[in-house]
Amino acid sequence: MRIGIKSLGCPKNFVDSEVICGELSEKGYQISNKINHSDMVIINTCSFIRDAVEESVEEILKLVKLKKEGKIKHIIVTGCLPQRYKDDNLKQEFPEVDAFLGVGELLDIDNAIKSVLQSKQIYKICPEPKFLYNHNTPRTILTPQHYTYIKISEGCQNNCTYCLIPQIRGKHRSRKIEDIIEEVKMISNKQNLSEIILIGQDTTLYGFDLYGEYKLAELLKKLSLLELKNLKWIRLLYTHPAHYTDKLIEVITKYPKICPYLDLPLQHISDKILKRMNRLVKKNDVIRLINKLRDRIPNLTLRTTLMVGFPGETNKDFKELLNFVKEFRFERLGAFIFSREEGAPAYDFSQQIPLRIKKERLKELMLTQQSISKKLNNGYLGKEVEVLVDEIKLGKAKISIGRTKGDAPEIDGKVIIKTDKAQVGDIIKVKVLEALEYDLIGELKE
Repeated sequence: MRIGIKSLGCPKNFVDSEVICGELSEKGYQISNKINHSDMVIINTCSFIRDAVEESVEEILKLVKLKKEGKIKHIIVTGCLPQRYKDDNLKQEFPEVDAFLGVGELLDIDNAIKSVLQSKQIYKICPEPKFLYNHNTPRTILTPQHYTYIKISEGCQNNCTYCLIPQIRGKHRSRKIEDIIEEVKMISNKQNLSEIILIGQDTTLYGFDLYGEYKLAELLKKLSLLELKNLKWIRLLYTHPAHYTDKLIEVITKYPKICPYLDLPLQHISDKILKRMNRLVKKNDVIRLINKLRDRIPNLTLRTTLMVGFPGETNKDFKELLNFVKEFRFERLGAFIFSREEGAPAYDFSQQIPLRIKKERLKELMLTQQSISKKLNNGYLGKEVEVLVDEIKLGKAKISIGRTKGDAPEIDGKVIIKTDKAQVGDIIKVKVLEALEYDLIGELKE
């Protein structure tokens, strides 16, 4: 039986899709990358914000159309969408869908398939998910063979007022250090793994639930000391400014395998807005942390994510945010407008901002960052950078596409290299010849 799988949303959701594929492969199913030629399609959905919900619904409706045309036989919807809307009548909304499974039921996929084949419609969603995969959980790596995501924790308990993650994913829960290390060893033994990327809803909170203290620094140290054949880079995503420790900064500085790259979503800088968001930090805390990180970690690439249009954000608040971005000149920056999500506390906040103003603020912020990014990239002209090759483009001229230590896959910029001598997974030296707003162009350093 051929089963197609479609994964939506972030890398954290992508790992869940890999677990689903692993479980299916273990049970003897054939995984197909051609949705139109599958007997059954599993769609692993996202529902973090309205745009994600709309994308999930749109993709489900595409599958419904294929089913009606007789091109696929069965549809299973898993993940965040059914988990978020567990109390709504999704079966009535999408009668063509054969099964709905929440984020806590990943390993129940085989039973769901068997029930569907017996013409039973399944609706299985745990009110408070507690699932957390481990190194013994079947998992099929779907990223290119030279890098993979390692989910070190699940859930969140920061309770930001705009966010539904604690309701969807449950309370924060960490995997054991030994378990994570064993998984990295197992994957490295199976493939030429050059980079691992540690992810979780809040990676800096890692270990607190298990050990009574922050353990990310210890985990990073132990991963750095592993003697694995190809592993050269360890990257950290989704850190929270409230949970940094001096020990963590020291470890990042000390061990060269750890990329000097930190993903630090700040959301805003106005104390009034930070308080309304329940971000657990104030402006001065953020500034002290940024200065400390840049002082102590050489060649640091700092990525942040910001939100505009949060309820109560005045022109003064936005200008404060804009001036902050101009002053601190983040190497990488993403931004989005506040999405009013029913069920999140901020949904009922007063002083909601009109969409037109949100869009204007987002445009101004991103144009500001574009200029900053171009100037920072110009600083690489004529210099040598270390690049991990992700892809080879074949054509009249063979071109390699890769990333520096300061770039996460699918999120940040690329380095385009004019060479036919590189292989995917290689780490090479590149001389930068041209700088664009977000990407670099270079040649192989002889």
